[in-house]
Amino acid sequence: MSKIKQRTYSLYSRKSAVLLGKMIRLYRTERKLSAQDVADRADISRTTLWKIERGDMKCEIGIVFEVAALVGIRLFGTDSTSIGSLEEKVEDKIALLPKSIRIFKGRVKDDF
Repeated sequence: MSKIKQRTYSLYSRKSAVLLGKMIRLYRTERKLSAQDVADRADISRTTLWKIERGDMKCEIGIVFEVAALVGIRLFGTDSTSIGSLEEKVEDKIALLPKSIRIFKGRVKDDF
């Protein structure tokens, strides 16, 4: 028998998932969309939507992002052009970073 490893998440991650789930429910309700309508549009079950709205950490991130977009939540800006702009800025910063990080475990000889 193999044991299934239980993943642990930080408090920040768990609270973030719960907050996003509550926001999804709020936006859905404000737009007068039923749970079934949103589930159908996202091609998921109502049970999955229920889990997302409660911050279940096991829900696939792509589905959570899609549901957020469907109800009108913009996670990285106000429109599709701002996400492209943000992506370019991040790519520019990544280009300045070293390709790999080496951790030196030996002792530095600094006796001059």
